[in-house]
Amino acid sequence: MARAINRRTILKGTAAGAALASLPWGRAALAESKPVKVGLLTVLTGPLAQGGIQMKEGVVAFMKDKNYTLAGRKVDLIIGDTGGNPAGAKAKTQELVERDHVDFIIGPLAAFEMIAISDYVARHKVPLLCLAGADNMTQRTPNPYFIRASATASQCGFPLADYVRKEMKLSRMDTIVEDFAFGYEQEGGFQLVFTAEGGTIAKRLWTPIQTPDYTPYLAQISDVDGVWQGFAGSNPINFMKQYAAFGLKKKYPVVGGWTAFDDALLPSFGNDAVGAVSGAFYSVSYDSPSNNHFVELLLRETHKTPGGYAAGCYINGMCVEAALEKLDGNTSSPEKTIAALRSLSFKDSPRGPFHFDHFGNVVGNVFIRRLERKNGKLVNTIVKTYPNVSQFWTYNEKAYLATPLFSRNKVPAKI
Repeated sequence: MARAINRRTILKGTAAGAALASLPWGRAALAESKPVKVGLLTVLTGPLAQGGIQMKEGVVAFMKDKNYTLAGRKVDLIIGDTGGNPAGAKAKTQELVERDHVDFIIGPLAAFEMIAISDYVARHKVPLLCLAGADNMTQRTPNPYFIRASATASQCGFPLADYVRKEMKLSRMDTIVEDFAFGYEQEGGFQLVFTAEGGTIAKRLWTPIQTPDYTPYLAQISDVDGVWQGFAGSNPINFMKQYAAFGLKKKYPVVGGWTAFDDALLPSFGNDAVGAVSGAFYSVSYDSPSNNHFVELLLRETHKTPGGYAAGCYINGMCVEAALEKLDGNTSSPEKTIAALRSLSFKDSPRGPFHFDHFGNVVGNVFIRRLERKNGKLVNTIVKTYPNVSQFWTYNEKAYLATPLFSRNKVPAKI
């Protein structure tokens, strides 16, 4: 103990600290000096808490599996509940940065939360490993201290639309989703590719985040080949129950974004969602050593089937560890830390192989899944895998960025 105290004193009190970290025993010195601080921004209360709780479970499971030690340094995990709103996200981010002095932030969940904190995080140079899909964080207004290992809001919609047009042969669809940024961008990505490949979006329906009764919206669905829905949190369960009760399930097949039919939601659906097709960056049924370990770990820790929220944050934990390994545990330079994060490439992860583009956004698998009942359980069966999906799909990056961000009122006809 005395030796550890003396070494901490040397590292804090002399200019030799930085040099010591580069010596062969530098990592041990860092490990003994102070823990690496990881902040988690998530939603533990409110309508989006279903996903936020899973985010926490994914990060905690990863850290426990590593004995809260990464690259030789102990980890101090600090969790902030944003409440699922921009003001809460701002307040918790300020606490993590100014009070707790975190080295990394994982999260937040919602696109509007991410937009609210982006400038602050960049100004304070805190590496941010995001789950939120907010497209522009890696597009027209990129954050230089940002990586995203999950997907932009629109990214999974591109291959889903391609599959729906080419293999399901649906031509005319209505879309319905919550009336907020994630909804606009999810729907926009699906609509762009669907219409570019000859399909028609008849109606775009927007609901409040808290909508106990979807009847006024369901009554507007008619004369289509199918319906796309992109609800998040616990809303997909309520929507599909009412969709089936309204008699629409027998008329119009449903496809959706990854949050709409997340693996973690399946036990709550009953038969209301059987047959639904979704596009997702993660699937429990993906067979790889990393995913098998992740699923077993989460089942052991939580007794629940994990979904994309838990997987996305578990993968962020993998990225923190891999970056620390590259840095030999030294997080003194935010510039070097974010550079290490963006340089990462994985051959195996719960979502499969992936790397980051020059904006810090993931390039990796998108799975097309069909919801089926097998051996008495609901499962998302992978029916097709699109590898190396970029946030720009197959479009020219420069041309894509020259178009406006997908919005409630505007989706480009083509790029």
